[in-house]
Amino acid sequence: MPYDEERLFETIFETFLPLLEVFDRLEADRIPFHIGVSFSPSLCFLLSDGDLLKKFDEWINKRIDFLKQELNRTDNLPENALAQMYYEEAVDKQLQWTGRYERNILKAFEYYQKKGSVELLMTAATHAFLPFYVCYPEAVQAQIETAIGTFRRFFGKYPLGFFLPEMAWSPDVDQFLRAYNFGYTITDAHAFVLGEPVASKGVFYPIRTRSGILTIARDIGARFSAYSDADCYRDNNRDIAYELPKETLKPFFGNRRISTGCKYYARDKSLYNSAIADATARVQARAFLNAQVERLHTAGKFMSETPVSLCVCDADDLGRLWREGGYFVESLFREANTAENVGIRLLSPGEYLFDQEMDKIEIITPSFSSSGPNGYAELWLDSFNDWMYRHMVRAIERMTELAERFPNESGIKERALNQAAREILIAQDSSWPKMLYNKEYANKQIKSCLQNFTTIYESLGSGHISTEWLTNLEYDHRVFPNINYRVFRRNQ
Repeated sequence: MPYDEERLFETIFETFLPLLEVFDRLEADRIPFHIGVSFSPSLCFLLSDGDLLKKFDEWINKRIDFLKQELNRTDNLPENALAQMYYEEAVDKQLQWTGRYERNILKAFEYYQKKGSVELLMTAATHAFLPFYVCYPEAVQAQIETAIGTFRRFFGKYPLGFFLPEMAWSPDVDQFLRAYNFGYTITDAHAFVLGEPVASKGVFYPIRTRSGILTIARDIGARFSAYSDADCYRDNNRDIAYELPKETLKPFFGNRRISTGCKYYARDKSLYNSAIADATARVQARAFLNAQVERLHTAGKFMSETPVSLCVCDADDLGRLWREGGYFVESLFREANTAENVGIRLLSPGEYLFDQEMDKIEIITPSFSSSGPNGYAELWLDSFNDWMYRHMVRAIERMTELAERFPNESGIKERALNQAAREILIAQDSSWPKMLYNKEYANKQIKSCLQNFTTIYESLGSGHISTEWLTNLEYDHRVFPNINYRVFRRNQ
C-alpha cells in the first residue's frame, strides 16, 4: 500500500512503543487505566507486514549507530547528556520491540484489550471520509465489510464501537452503522448542539440516533493539545539532521535528510531538559483533570444523569508530535487514582455508554459534521482537492459494474478484480486530500491508484491482463489479502 515509510517507523518508535511503556508502568504499579484506541485496518496490515518489519529493524539499527556517533561528536558539549539519553532510549526500545513485544504492536495492544484496559474500536478500511460516499452505498459497504474482516483477523472478535474516520458524520451514515450492528460511534461536538432536535444536555451526555446507534460527542473543552505548547517542551521541528553536514549523515541515511530523533532544544530555544518537561507535563495533567472535574461538576447541576467529557486525539499527539504527551496521559491516570480524586472515573467510551440507562438517552439526528478546521469537511473538499472526487466517483461506478458483470470469476480474473477493489479503497483514504495542501506525494498516489484501476478495468474489457504487472502491483499494494471484489456488488 502507498505509505510514508519514514513516518510509519517514527510512529512505531515515538508513539506506539512509548505508549505501551506507559501501559506497562501503570500495570506494574497497579494503577487502573481505561482508554479507547482505534487502528485503521490498513495500518494493521502495515504493522504486520514482514518486509516492513525487517526494514524497521534496520531503521532502528541505523538510528542507534548514528546516536553512537552523536555521543562522540558532542563529547564535552552541553548536548552530550541528551545524546546519551536518546541513545539509551533507543537501545531500550529496540530491546522492548524485539523482546517483550516480539515485533508485534497489535498483539501488545490486544493483550491490554483482553485485560479490559484498552478498548479497540474499528474504523473504515482505509479511513475514508464516509459522508462523501453515501450516495454510492457499495463504496461504503466495501469500506465497512473489509474493515470487519480485518478486525476479526487481527483481534479475533466483532468490534463493538465504530470510530468514524475524521469523526465525519451525516444522517445517511446512520443506516450503515445500524446494518452492521455497531453498538456506538463518536462524532464531533457540533453534531449534537446543532442536531435535530438540539441535544438538551449538549456534549455532556450521549444520544441515540434514529436507528438506535448510541453516539457520544467529543468535548472540545477536553483537548490535550491545549497543554502541548509549554515553552519547556521539546521542539519537534528542530532535528540535528537538518543542521549537520550531509557527509556526517550519509553513512547512516544516504543522501536523505530525515529525522534522527536527536532534538536538542526546547520550544523556547533553550537546551531541552527532559526532567523539567516531564514535571511540567505532570503539573499540566493535574490542571487538565481539575478543569474537567470543574466543568463536569457545573454541568451536573443541570442534569440528573452522570455527565461525561470525551477526549479524542490523534495517537501521534501522544508521542511523535508531542514527546511529553505519553507522560501527560500517564500522569492523568495516576492523578485520578489519588485519594483526593475518589469518585472520578476515567473510562473508555464503551464502558461509559453501556453503564447508562437507555430510557434516559434522548433520540436526535446529529448534524452533518467532522473534525478539522470549522468542523464541516472543508479540509477534505475545497479548491485544492475537489478534482479527485469526480474521478473517484467514476471509478466506483465502474467497480460496481465489474462486480455485477463478473460475479463468479476465478484465477487471474479474480485476482485482477480483487486488486481493482484494493485500488479503489486505497484511493479513498482520507489522508490524501488532507495532504494535497503541501505534498505532491499524495497527488501522485491518488492518480496512481486511479490509473491502476483504469488499467485493470480496460484489461478486463479487452480480455488481456498482464500477469507480471498484476503480480508486481499486488506486492506493492499488499493490503487486505482476503478482499473479495464482490463487496462492491449492489444489494438486491
